Amino acid sequence: MTSSIHPVLIIFLGAILVGLLKGKWKGLVSILTPILGLINLISIDKANPDSYVMTMSLMELDLVVAKFDKLGMMFAYLFHFAAIITSIYSLHVRDNMQKYTGLLYAGSAIGAVLAGDLITLFVFWELLAITSVFQIFAKRTKASSSAGIRYLLMHIFSGLLLLTGSAIIFNATESLEFRNLDLTSIGPWLIFMAFGIKCGFPLLHTWLTDSYPQATCAGTVYLCCFTTKTAVYAMCRAFPGTEILIYIGAAMAIFPIFYAVIENDLRRTLAFSMINQIGFMMVGIGLGTDTAMNGAVAHAFNDVFFKGLLFMGMGAVLYRTGTINGSQLGGLYKSMPWTTGLTIIGALAISGFPLMCAFVSKSMIMVEAAKAGHTGIWLILLFAAAGVLHHAGIKIPFFAFFAHDSGIRTREAPVSMLIAMGLSALACIIIGSFPNQTLYLLLPFGSPENFYQPYDATHVITQLQILFFSVAAFVVLMITRLYPPETPSVNLDFDWTWRKGGKLFYMGADRLLNATNDKVHRFFIINFIGWIGQFAKSAPSRILVMFMTPIWKARGLEENALKKKQQSFYEDARLGAFPIGRTAIFAVILLGLLYVL
Repeated sequence: MTSSIHPVLIIFLGAILVGLLKGKWKGLVSILTPILGLINLISIDKANPDSYVMTMSLMELDLVVAKFDKLGMMFAYLFHFAAIITSIYSLHVRDNMQKYTGLLYAGSAIGAVLAGDLITLFVFWELLAITSVFQIFAKRTKASSSAGIRYLLMHIFSGLLLLTGSAIIFNATESLEFRNLDLTSIGPWLIFMAFGIKCGFPLLHTWLTDSYPQATCAGTVYLCCFTTKTAVYAMCRAFPGTEILIYIGAAMAIFPIFYAVIENDLRRTLAFSMINQIGFMMVGIGLGTDTAMNGAVAHAFNDVFFKGLLFMGMGAVLYRTGTINGSQLGGLYKSMPWTTGLTIIGALAISGFPLMCAFVSKSMIMVEAAKAGHTGIWLILLFAAAGVLHHAGIKIPFFAFFAHDSGIRTREAPVSMLIAMGLSALACIIIGSFPNQTLYLLLPFGSPENFYQPYDATHVITQLQILFFSVAAFVVLMITRLYPPETPSVNLDFDWTWRKGGKLFYMGADRLLNATNDKVHRFFIINFIGWIGQFAKSAPSRILVMFMTPIWKARGLEENALKKKQQSFYEDARLGAFPIGRTAIFAVILLGLLYVL
């Protein structure tokens, strides 16, 4: 029998419980919630192996609130696994806000990848932004608050682009279905840019490298698992085979390498590495063949495990030492041997070492690029693959745990952290060693008999050569002291233009708009309204004087006597100090005029 429970409901209800409970129950429910959600998802998948939808009507619109096809199910499974691991990793966290917003964040990601229409997608897209930013605010520092605001601005802007593009498409087609889109009109272009912001397109990527290092130890792990992977899914759904993604992806794969190599903050290094890995996924989506698309979604799937493992390792280091700068670390293998070993597994996995998960996904994209005749793109991806070993495969574990001995002696990471890291490491090894029995069973494109087979002699030898020469290059650079040293520094990225440009815009707006506002205020509020007030106060008296002046002249009053009479009459009128008889006459005259009019 098919379950009728939307997977998001289970996660959201669990999040509410976590927010209400106290003590050990809070941690237990945070782990059980995604496990129950996973069981529910499996029951839906088994009952409907092909496709299944949940619909609802809202203001005469038929919405597909959940579409369970192969692509959506693959990411829904991934996010349930990620929610389980992150919940275990954050068991030591006492901050209630991180725990329940973390589950709400995971539920929002699941809702987004199951959305069958653009309105449902928009709702969960915005929930992603709102729930995720608390993982940054939870650090409660001035830097994290500022980074969180910048993060929120970028993601709310992404949501506005998505909403506007959806409205334009609905106006043109009267359809809200979330389907393949062509970049032939403004609506799809706006949606493309909305997805591009969350993917970390070049020049729009700085929210990622700005905010991830400012999140809490557990918060960065949550962030690396959901937002960008939801965006990769959205690109797969809407823009497969869009050629411009090949070149955007190549740029994303290449430029972060240079930043990552010189970065001192090891979590920011991993943030640049994430952009690099998403670049491979964008190339696969842009190529659009079944194998390339499978490579993109498989690499997104694997990235949660190996990049999450590296972020967890660095989170454990930060938790125990209070710093994550490579210049201040080193020698930690003596105090944190388990963390060291598990982080090395993550480093091997992201580097594409045989029997590790990236080996069975990244190569699909590179092979398809070569087959399609994109030799230049293939060479860029080859260089980027070698660069990954440098900045993530070697730099992260080397400068954190080895290099010079910093003298820091601390305790091993908490058991909950080690368990979560162990599960991710196990996933990296099992997927890499047995892809046909694990990951490839979830691939949504093509038929299983035509799936890519990674373990042939050419691929294994080529990958080992890349790894060998990359390690040799690192050793030579270290021996010759040409490798950029880990020193405290500020590396300028494109966000410099956003920040400086924003300040200049603010200063210009302050001087122009506030000056204009001041002048308008003086003219209308002080001068014009003041004149209206004076007119309302004195006009009736002056009109009466004008009305009486001809009568006084007829009575023979001239010059000084007339002016004196006018001034006296004006003061009496202004104060309402007329004799009763004269007031009655004026009242009769006024009533007569009103009657005539």
